[in-house]
Amino acid sequence: MRIVVDDLSGTRIAGFLEEHVRQMREISPPESKHALDLDGLRRPEVVFWSVHDGEELVGCGALKRLDAGHAELKSMRTAVARKRGGVASLLLDHILAEARGLGFSRISLETGSADFFLPARRLYAKFGFAECEPFAEYRPDPLSTFMTRTL
Repeated sequence: MRIVVDDLSGTRIAGFLEEHVRQMREISPPESKHALDLDGLRRPEVVFWSVHDGEELVGCGALKRLDAGHAELKSMRTAVARKRGGVASLLLDHILAEARGLGFSRISLETGSADFFLPARRLYAKFGFAECEPFAEYRPDPLSTFMTRTL
């Protein structure tokens, strides 16, 4: 598998992300949906990676700069057919290493609190993330779980 910085210009990644946003809209009400669309992911403070296995797009994730030492993990997604196959762990390990290289000392994230998101919360906990209070522009939300870790 290879992980590459993605400029989000391809139709495959656009479709992959549209599916992600659509699924989040089905699961979460609009006020609790925090997934970034393509325009949000193309902002200069965001680095976006895609994961490929041969020619197959199998995952993606992003890092959004909040300030000089703090970044937010965004848009982690694994292709449905590849869930629980190590794609997310490989990508998360890569993003954490990249974040260290960029000089960040803290990474935070928001994910859902529903059972659907339990595998994601377990993955993040395995990588040292612990629940925290809302950060940046987030507000308390019973449908959200906030997590953070130092690097």
